[in-house]
Amino acid sequence: MTVSGEAHTSHPAGVAFMSCSMQAAAAEQGSASKPRRREVVVNGRRVKTVDVHAHCGIPAAMALMGLKVAPHTLLMSDTSERLEAMDAQGIDVEALSINPYWYGAERDLAAELIDIQNAGLAEICAIHPDRFVAFASVALQHPALAAEQLETAVKTLGLRGVAIGGSVNGEELSAEKFHPFWAKAESLGVLVFIHPQGTKELEGTSRLKGSGLLTNTIGNPLETTIALSHLIFEGTLDRFPGLKICAAHGGGYLPSYAARSDAVCLTFPQSCGPLPKKKPTEYLKQLYFDSIVFTPEALRHLIAETGPGQIVMGTDYPYPWTSTSVDHILATPGLSDADRVAILGGTAARLLGIK
Repeated sequence: MTVSGEAHTSHPAGVAFMSCSMQAAAAEQGSASKPRRREVVVNGRRVKTVDVHAHCGIPAAMALMGLKVAPHTLLMSDTSERLEAMDAQGIDVEALSINPYWYGAERDLAAELIDIQNAGLAEICAIHPDRFVAFASVALQHPALAAEQLETAVKTLGLRGVAIGGSVNGEELSAEKFHPFWAKAESLGVLVFIHPQGTKELEGTSRLKGSGLLTNTIGNPLETTIALSHLIFEGTLDRFPGLKICAAHGGGYLPSYAARSDAVCLTFPQSCGPLPKKKPTEYLKQLYFDSIVFTPEALRHLIAETGPGQIVMGTDYPYPWTSTSVDHILATPGLSDADRVAILGGTAARLLGIK
């Protein structure tokens, strides 16, 4: 590790970064005032690390929906603590995203909310262009508007991709109504980051109640699994072959049991409808997945199913699902130095246009 002399003093207006305590990590870095910046090295080579899964919020936009960022979840009103946490973990660049909470908003309200939100994301990226890029938000419940918002966010505001939920008000992302959005994402060549919102249809039953926060533990990866499966089986990935899609949490359960998707078309061909152009498992190699699968063995298996070129690092900041995503990748067996460099940041940098 080496010490960075970079100072963090800017105070962007209206951006709230969600919290997780990093004081212990900062103390371990040996500085009373701020942690030293960890530099990640693979076989003697300094590696630029990119985190594709990092949350934040824009309070002014949330207020339009009557929402507040709870005080205990705030990390800071400026960027200093966020950057110190990144320095401690060895994260050079975060790709900021906001989980959709606005899919119930009517068109005019949704347009105003997204304008505020994307402007706020662009602001923080402009203040620290070497540390932050951002996924645009769009009002996907209004697909034509979402396509316009994405184009403005990319071409005017300089945002690098778009973050969406795993479904929209109970409708699958593969539905024909969303084709204008997918067409725009494909034409712009930007990365689409899919983050689940849980499986609302199960939350009204007893199946996900009780201890264990099953609405998240099971519900979130389950929604991603369903969303990706529909995109494959309903032909969305065939219709828009140039799409670049990254699924949170390692793609949910799909990569772990993907061969069953191939087998169902052999066992019950009448249930597969118009078959996709390729075997379902082959589509895994044109999707991207973050590294949040918790153990080196799980990451090794994910890579075996998809290929190392399809994996990008994610932290789910500020939620401490893993102690450090960098060390998780470094500890995964069977990877070449080139694989580690790509997963730590090389692939994400290419997808997000980071120099």
